[in-house]
Amino acid sequence: MNKPLVAYFSASGTTAKAAAVLAQATKADIYEIVPETPYTPADLDWTDRSSRTTKEKNDPSFRPAIGSKSLDVSPYDTIYLGFPIWWYTAPSIIKTFLESHDFSGKTIVLFATSGGSGLGSTAKDLQPSCPGATIKSGKLLNGRQTVESATKWLNSFK
Repeated sequence: MNKPLVAYFSASGTTAKAAAVLAQATKADIYEIVPETPYTPADLDWTDRSSRTTKEKNDPSFRPAIGSKSLDVSPYDTIYLGFPIWWYTAPSIIKTFLESHDFSGKTIVLFATSGGSGLGSTAKDLQPSCPGATIKSGKLLNGRQTVESATKWLNSFK
């Protein structure tokens, strides 16, 4: 079996912490999805109808550009894909990431961080962006994750 990959987008650092623990638990390579234009606190203000995240939510075709180095996904069979939940689903940049690579035949396991909502229909929302891949709705990795708790969660997939 090929080595797994933990790929994640983190706007405030919370998802980055969960991704680091998960990468350690899986002995996976790790890749940060970095937006070409970083999100500011004003961009993340979901109560502001003119904020960047609100505008992205209101335009389902919008795909923020990725500024991080390119990634060859061919060596990976399993990709753990993490992000904060925005508007009850994944941020638009996750669709950019998925549509920028060929994930055919791969398994993508979602994990997320959230202040109040779950993954809901995120797997279904993302499936059109990665045809041929199997997406599994994972879980929220909020709070203090440990390698032990991440390993226990990972074992639930076996």
